[in-house]
Amino acid sequence: MAQLPSVTILGAGRMGQGLALALRGREVSLVSRRRHPVAAPLQLYAGTRVDAVARALVLILAVPDDAITPLATDLAAEGSVGPRHTVLHLSGLLGRGALFPLAPSGAALGSFHPLQTIADPAAAPERLAGANAGLEGDPRAIEIGGQLAQALGMVPVRLSAAGKAAYHAGAAMVANYTVALFSVAERLARDAGVPPETAARLYLPLLGGVVANLESGAAAALTGPVRRGDVQTIRAHLAVLSGADARLYRLLGAEALRLARQAGLSPELADRVEEALRERGV
Repeated sequence: MAQLPSVTILGAGRMGQGLALALRGREVSLVSRRRHPVAAPLQLYAGTRVDAVARALVLILAVPDDAITPLATDLAAEGSVGPRHTVLHLSGLLGRGALFPLAPSGAALGSFHPLQTIADPAAAPERLAGANAGLEGDPRAIEIGGQLAQALGMVPVRLSAAGKAAYHAGAAMVANYTVALFSVAERLARDAGVPPETAARLYLPLLGGVVANLESGAAAALTGPVRRGDVQTIRAHLAVLSGADARLYRLLGAEALRLARQAGLSPELADRVEEALRERGV
């Protein structure tokens, strides 16, 4: 694959900084209108945005979703983007259409979504390596996105614009709702009498084991009472849960049961588990 062309990153938030750090050693400029500090050893480009755009072949719009189209509108008004450019935004939800103001420029337009969570830009080079990158857009944007993924050590995954919402919903469930589930578990541990400082870390090793097991696939990774068909344990859990916690347990239990059936749980046990999950007032 060809060497990655020169890159200008517009936006110095966590992902913008993280990408700049991960691309160090290449021709990369980081631009932000907000003059906030950036992670060492990064520096914001000292020239104007027009100059930064002119000196690059690849533009990465590292801004929030609702700022993508306004930024594209500004770039179109400046007239700095032309047919030689490839413009990529980082939204997991939006597609090429978010860049519609730049369509008359002749630039290749698309999206490059790093499927990884970056809380600390300094960790980005390590966190991005081996992660997936969702690519969508014009053919040349897909090609350049693949080069960018290779430069970052990421795995490119082609997406359609129509499929991005479902793809991104899955990402939110894994990245965000896993955190929410962990918070529920932490609260239940505190309710059980576990000291708060211990409850906050109680399930971390367990979660690490689950992630390791998932390398074999979801059905193979599933353990616990639903997988075993342990109806009495399920009923005992539901007996101490109420309200939203009980509803959440039942909802996730139904998905776990689907996986358990797939993994080979006998129809008889699976039916008993399904009945226990549907029981009320247990």
